[in-house]
Amino acid sequence: MHRPDLVIFDCDGVLVDSEIVAARVEAEMLTAAGFEISTEELIAAYAGLTFKDILMRVEEISKIPFQVSLIDRTEEAVGRRLRTEVRAIEGVHEAVAAVPVPFCICSNSRTERIEFMLEKVRLLPLFAGRIFSALETPTGKPKPAPDVFLHAAETLGADPARCFVIEDSVHGVTGAVAAGMRAIGFTGASHSYPGHADALTEAGAETVIRRWPELKSVLAALSEWSADI
Repeated sequence: MHRPDLVIFDCDGVLVDSEIVAARVEAEMLTAAGFEISTEELIAAYAGLTFKDILMRVEEISKIPFQVSLIDRTEEAVGRRLRTEVRAIEGVHEAVAAVPVPFCICSNSRTERIEFMLEKVRLLPLFAGRIFSALETPTGKPKPAPDVFLHAAETLGADPARCFVIEDSVHGVTGAVAAGMRAIGFTGASHSYPGHADALTEAGAETVIRRWPELKSVLAALSEWSADI
């Protein structure tokens, strides 16, 4: 079997079941600010983006001039909810621990939030020292920009073409593909929606898994399938 250099995990909606929590809060805040949107609609259109980017896109299509303070107020509200509601996705501890090559996290969330979520669900020891926040990279560009993936690969000495990325969002898969990496879609979190797997595939995911026990065999099969890895 040909071994990859690096396996990269997204955090929200992949390791921890946090996307649904954040989406509920963000939908509530946007609706209260004058743009009515359901949790399901927000997830389908904007999952994987920072709330700042969501707000900019909504402002462009709605022509509603949101207050800048809405970003900080929403982030604070999401943080409060996550501290009590975030959970690990079933089977993730065993799946990550079984990855036979170096692995890390690349996320649009800030390091502080990633670490408190991972600590709460007992995943932090597995990723200590290998957490990359897109907002804290040299460029500061969040996904779908490929910057955080390329930064992680460079830092850890990995060839992007020999990296796998596990992502739950179209924007994350798009960023991974733009970085020249191979994407695996994940639909095992609570925010998954009808057509989710198809959307990830259309964005460039080579395959999609729904349960963590599938990861080991999928990594092995995809690694064997490509002569480049």
